[in-house]
Amino acid sequence: MPDPQEMLYPTKKDHVEDRRKDAGHRKLLDEFFDHPTLMTISRLITQGQFESLDYPISTGKEGGVFRASLPGGFRAVKVYRIGNTMFRHLPPSVLEELLKEASAHNRSQLIFAWTRREHTILRKMAGVGIRCPQPYGYLRNVLVMELVGTDGIASAPLQESVVADPARLYQELIVEIRRMVVDARLVHGDLSPYNVLLHDGHPVLIDVAQSISAQHPQSRELLERDVRNFAKYFIKQGVETSTEQMLAEVGASEVWKEEAG
Repeated sequence: MPDPQEMLYPTKKDHVEDRRKDAGHRKLLDEFFDHPTLMTISRLITQGQFESLDYPISTGKEGGVFRASLPGGFRAVKVYRIGNTMFRHLPPSVLEELLKEASAHNRSQLIFAWTRREHTILRKMAGVGIRCPQPYGYLRNVLVMELVGTDGIASAPLQESVVADPARLYQELIVEIRRMVVDARLVHGDLSPYNVLLHDGHPVLIDVAQSISAQHPQSRELLERDVRNFAKYFIKQGVETSTEQMLAEVGASEVWKEEAG
């Protein structure tokens, strides 16, 4: 079995003299990688999911996404922090789904259920042709998925990108949201320019664990919020649209008419 600390620092021997870099690695290790998580990553390496973690792509309150290497390519590894307070901020619609799989008093099991949930939703989205990271596997609080980027460099969120053709991007995003709502029967629930990547000029949807079924009583309210976020964004980009227009274009009325029927 690979040594957990060595796999996190594949080039550590090359940086013995750089104490500040080593201190940064140590802080990262302490923040994200308790012993059970290190063992989980070691098992995923043994399974052939990747060979080493290289560096963090992004970090947040709920966890971090790291670039991982394997022969001939790269992957993204999402590590959810064990013991964080993310569940205090979850909408009831999502928390009720998690509580079907884990006790509210067992935070670790809730994190594991959340990780499994994101893997499952990504598979469903990819299955209907939605642009999203391809999921490769998960274990406990660690999710392995496609690295969306070029030559190992991760694509940036839309919020941090310069859009060459906002009108074309608008039409492409409408297609992706419509596929999610109409084909996958899912509502993202937290969609914004921060969790849509811009890859080669095309939108890629990420951070989908909080997505809910279009049949859920709160789904229409959440879709309206998602669409409102992007209507504001595209209006600022010079695209003529509105929340109502986007809702019609993504098929909201079609889905809820069917649900009502």
